Parts: sequence; structure tokens; C-alpha cells
Amino acid sequence: MGKRDDLIVKYADDLKNKCGMTPDMDLLTKVTIGCGPAIYNADASTVAASQPAEIETVKNNFLMKKLGLKDSPELDSAIDSVLQTYGQSERNKYRAVVYYMLTKHFGKESVYG
Repeated sequence: MGKRDDLIVKYADDLKNKCGMTPDMDLLTKVTIGCGPAIYNADASTVAASQPAEIETVKNNFLMKKLGLKDSPELDSAIDSVLQTYGQSERNKYRAVVYYMLTKHFGKESVYG
């Protein structure tokens, strides 16, 4: 297994044990690949949930650009909901896991089809 495969296993473990959901491994793999080289960078691989600029980045670059959603208060509440599911006390919120949950939340799996 390569480094990416190891990370996907780690992300699946977070989804199961920290978020209480059974991951769709095919979708999780595609979302992880979609994150590109950021998954290998310690800083870029996680979402700094306490930083407003980071939340804006998730909203603008992922929800609006990647998933093609229109800007609305629903986007902010979805991000809040996903971060709550991940756990406020959880220090490392992996970007691929957050993006996976947002993709599922909005039913946008077809983007990765």
C-alpha cells in the first residue's frame, strides 16, 4: 500500500470512530484524490475549524467551486454541522474527511462520478 492508501484508511477510521458513519470507500478515495498533494502536507491536510479564513476557504474553494453550490447561509450551517459531527474537541479535522461529509450532506457524489 502507498502513502495515500494509508491516509484513506486513517480517514475511514475517523469517519467510523469519530463521526459515527460507515464510509463509502469509493467516494472517500475519490474525495481524497481530489484534495491533491494537500493531503501530504501536515498543515494543509487539516481544516483549522477555529479560523474564519479557513472556513471561508472550505466554502469558496470546495462548496462553491468544486461542488458548484450557490453562496447561501445553508453552506455555513452545513460546515458547522460537519465540524460538530467531527467533534469540537477533535484537534485534527482532516480535510478529506470534512470534504467527504460535505459531499454527502449536499448529495453531490455525482461530482466525483
